[in-house]
Amino acid sequence: MGTSHPESTGPGQPRPPVTLLESFSPYGSRKVTVEYDGLTTAAYLHDDTSAISATWIANHRPAPQSTDQARLDAGRAPLMPATRTRHPAGRPPPQAEALEALWFEEGDGVAILEHGRPLAVIAGWSDMDRGMPGYSSDVIGQTPFGWSLDDAMEGLAPRLERSRAYWRWRQSANGWGQFQQALLGHLLPRLGPGGHYWDASAGSQPLTGVTERPSGPHRPYTILSTVGMSCQRMPVVEQVLDDPSGYARIELAIATTLPSAQAARVFLWLATYPWRAVTWFGPGHSVRWYHEPSTFPLGGGEGYGSVLLLDSPGSLPGPEPPDLSGFAVGGDPVRWLWIVPISERDRQLAKEHGSASLVSRLAEQQRSWIVGPQPQGAEWEKGLRPGEI
Repeated sequence: MGTSHPESTGPGQPRPPVTLLESFSPYGSRKVTVEYDGLTTAAYLHDDTSAISATWIANHRPAPQSTDQARLDAGRAPLMPATRTRHPAGRPPPQAEALEALWFEEGDGVAILEHGRPLAVIAGWSDMDRGMPGYSSDVIGQTPFGWSLDDAMEGLAPRLERSRAYWRWRQSANGWGQFQQALLGHLLPRLGPGGHYWDASAGSQPLTGVTERPSGPHRPYTILSTVGMSCQRMPVVEQVLDDPSGYARIELAIATTLPSAQAARVFLWLATYPWRAVTWFGPGHSVRWYHEPSTFPLGGGEGYGSVLLLDSPGSLPGPEPPDLSGFAVGGDPVRWLWIVPISERDRQLAKEHGSASLVSRLAEQQRSWIVGPQPQGAEWEKGLRPGEI
């Protein structure tokens, strides 16, 4: 379904399209518009450059018996055939003041509400190129231009209610503070007292910070962890995993002997990345640094320019990693992924042969999961062990 374009008006002719609703996702990576051209209303989900999915919403004149191919060829939203709409005689156009957008927690999908009731939904998995349009309350069955919202509400209704409850909590006066204190409290007995705390999101959604847990007598390296990534589910996970609950919420961590302020710069890039790029981070994923390798804060001068994310870093040499499990948000367990800097050659190896092959190679090279200059010999024996703090 193409975005409609103005054409001359007249009896039975479309008008130049009017935008009834425009809303950006809380993370700024998606935009939804609802457009009315006198004959039809349709919703479009946009990324930075174009409409990536759409759904027909309603006809505003008697429905034809078949699809008007000329409208499609002109890049216009179609008039839904009479057998596929609940209002074959047409319905009045929606009023702009009655419409609102309810974004999914992940920010990759959105519901259009009319007087608070679902009118249409464009989910994160909706994709016109794959023959999966959005859902509309006026559609009967499945068509190339929209699927029945009523038929999908058994699955979507709980999702929409969770989204509504999530944003109500997230935008409340105490929501962020409650989450932040709970996560910091979880880390305290596992990593010891905090040092510095940095903002990693410049005040934009999703809010994220970085907490420093300095080295000490029992640990000759510092641990930095994000605070806030798990406050919202990542996009896309449910599209690639049958059960996303164990992977949808993460925090990132790094163990390092580098200066904390230097190493923490990596989180300015990574902490909000999944929501900016509408993607996800999982165990074994690798990500390339966005700028010149020489600016990479974790050893650009050593040839590193990417990161490998591991949930079991103990497969690499070094002391036993701390166990950070046991924290949950919204019923989902939070998974900590540890950052290990790698070269572009390493990243290509992981891409071609899998992350397990790369981990084996790094282990053979005696690459530690601790980032930075390595303490020698017995100094590692002072590394954190369960119950030592």
